[in-house]
Amino acid sequence: MNLLNSGKTTFKMEVPYRLYEHGEAGPKPLIVYLHGFGQDINRFEKQTKDVHVLKAYHLYIQGPYPDNRTLDREDKRGYAWYLYGGKKGSFEKSLEYSSEFIQGVIDSLIPFLKITRCAVVGYSMGAYQAGFFGFTRWKHTNELIMIGGRFTEDLFEDRNWDKRKHLNIMAVHGRNDDIVRYEAQEQSILKAQKKGLNAHIIGLAKDHKLSKPYLNEIVTWLISLGYEKV
Repeated sequence: MNLLNSGKTTFKMEVPYRLYEHGEAGPKPLIVYLHGFGQDINRFEKQTKDVHVLKAYHLYIQGPYPDNRTLDREDKRGYAWYLYGGKKGSFEKSLEYSSEFIQGVIDSLIPFLKITRCAVVGYSMGAYQAGFFGFTRWKHTNELIMIGGRFTEDLFEDRNWDKRKHLNIMAVHGRNDDIVRYEAQEQSILKAQKKGLNAHIIGLAKDHKLSKPYLNEIVTWLISLGYEKV
C-alpha cells in the first residue's frame, strides 16, 4: 500500500452559549462566565446566580471539549476548555483555540449589544482559560477574575506589559484548596504585580468548591470598580 497524501484539516462543532440582560435596556458591562472541568453552562449558571444582582449582560459559554469521563451519562455530561495530558504543545494550542472560539462568540454579539466594558470570570479550569484569554485578548478585556485557578507560566514571557496595564485582575482562592494550591496562584499574582499590573488575590478559609463567599467577593469588587446593582 502506497501513501499518496497526508496532512491536517479542521472541523467545527456546535457549542452552546446563553446570554441574559439584567437591568433596564441600555449600555452596560458584559460579564463572560467560563465553567470548570466537567461542568456545563446549566450547572455553572446555577452556581453563579448570586452575580446576577449586577446590571450587565451575562454570557455563559460552554467549553468545546467533551469530558471523556461523562460521555455515557447524558444528565451529567461535562466539558473542558483545553487538552492537557502532559504535553505542553497541545495544552497551549487548545487554550488558544478556545480563546478564538470565545472571542468569536463575543464578536457575534457586539453588533446587537451596547457593551461598556468586559469582565471574564473563570472557575478552576475556566480560570486558567480566563487568564489566558485576558492576557492574549487584552484589547477586549477590562476585568479578569480567576476562582480556584491560576495563570499559566508562559503568559509572563515576552509580553508588552504597557498594553495590559488597563487590566483589573482579581484572584479569589481557597487557602485550603488541595486541587490548585493557593500558594501557586499567589506567586502568579506577585509576578503580575511586578510587571506593573493591577492584580491582587483574596484568600478565603475554603477549599476548591465554588461557594457563596467567593461570589460575594466578586460582586463587591466589581461594584468598587463602578458596576451597578440591578
